[in-house]
Amino acid sequence: MSLERTFSIIKPDAVAGGKAGAILALLEERGFRIVTMRKMLLSQAQAEGFYAVHRERPFFQSLVKFMTEGPVIVLALERADAVKMLRETMGATNPANAAEGTIRKRFAESIERNCIHGSDAPETAAVELAYFFSTLDLAI
Repeated sequence: MSLERTFSIIKPDAVAGGKAGAILALLEERGFRIVTMRKMLLSQAQAEGFYAVHRERPFFQSLVKFMTEGPVIVLALERADAVKMLRETMGATNPANAAEGTIRKRFAESIERNCIHGSDAPETAAVELAYFFSTLDLAI
């Protein structure tokens, strides 16, 4: 199996709640290498652009508001089967349905404030990585 890269965001609820370090540690324990990461405050335009695929959905505006309420940590992660393994490590979107030991089961507050985002496919990961990181950032 070859190495694969994926994208993740530790969301404002987890950063504000002091959970980012534990989430990063869990990712590394699960075999992910952090290629690069950045703590940042998303502007409304950045959040709207990133979540543009959800623009017509009823939760779009509340999602943008949530993602701009405080700092996030954007991550480029690498390991074999990275996209699939990150999805498993994160757990179900609704923490009530997430498996024991997953990030969302351990740290998420609710389906809306679910502490982490992860790409859902290799193609999505490529787009999301390019949205936040330059080629130089990813050359590490």
